[in-house]
Amino acid sequence: MERSSTGIALIGSGRMGSFHGETVSRRLPGAHLAAVADPAPGAAAALAGSLGADRAYTDTADVWADPAVAAVVIAAPARFHADLVVAAARSGKAVFCEKPMALTLADADRAVDAARAAGVPLQIGFNRRFAPDWAAARALFANDRIGTPRLIRSLTRDPGGFDPARVPPDTIFRETLIHDFDTLRFLNPGAAAVEVYAVADALVEPGWRDRGLLDTAVVTVRFDNGAIGVAEACFEASYGYDVRGEVLGSRGMATMGDGRRTGMTYSGAGGRLIETARGDQELFAGAYTAELAAFVESVRAGRPSDPESHRTAASGEDARAALAIALAAAESVRAGRPVAVGK
Repeated sequence: MERSSTGIALIGSGRMGSFHGETVSRRLPGAHLAAVADPAPGAAAALAGSLGADRAYTDTADVWADPAVAAVVIAAPARFHADLVVAAARSGKAVFCEKPMALTLADADRAVDAARAAGVPLQIGFNRRFAPDWAAARALFANDRIGTPRLIRSLTRDPGGFDPARVPPDTIFRETLIHDFDTLRFLNPGAAAVEVYAVADALVEPGWRDRGLLDTAVVTVRFDNGAIGVAEACFEASYGYDVRGEVLGSRGMATMGDGRRTGMTYSGAGGRLIETARGDQELFAGAYTAELAAFVESVRAGRPSDPESHRTAASGEDARAALAIALAAAESVRAGRPVAVGK
């Protein structure tokens, strides 16, 4: 292997971590998987062995001290994200962190400040920014083909099969709809969310309603440029994984996503059939790879996060802004009224 490539350590060997690890080791010519870290006994060693990583650690402190690691990909549970971002940045490692970057605005500020102080790149895993439909829609703003945004829509419908006992409160806002909140911002460049009104219920698992599980939600977001955004999510769609978006502006409209597995449509005696994607890693495989390729490029260029740029990659500041909307949405459901987006 060409060892002039960027050494990356993966932190977290679960479903998303394993996918990112495979991307680093097999799909990114400019990078190699230098290490895998996971506190669960044997987990890091098993994944490192299957992917050809150099080392396996059970203690992340070993990652910070490893001179062969230039950057980390954080795919641990969300409650650990902020502390891991801070520790990685302080050790001089560039950081790619899965969403959400933090669970509170104070922790988001800590993470952003640590990366800024260290001068290291900090990129957050909002993969839709790298999906062809969404990237093409954003590009329309460069030549004013959308005009001033008026109505924006983003939705996420998961394929179901989740364990309600493992879904923490507010997950639908902080870990599912947070993608949609980032999308609303991505399709309304330069605008800030100012007010949120949300309704949510347990319609997939009604028996868990009294235990705080909300699995279906609609959120209205007002922006400071007058645009109105709507984000919706449901934890179960019988037909597969469904992600779509739309932006209507003063000069035109763009729509994104239809959930198709391929462009093929079959017509037969039973009617017309369209095959739909069954999961996020299937629908957004290219976007997941592209976001890590962009991260590696920023690491190799030594380019720290720039909150003033309008590049595709999501910065720590973008992650904080999406989290602020998510927290306001959760509070709106509890209060039963519109809530101002926190600063």
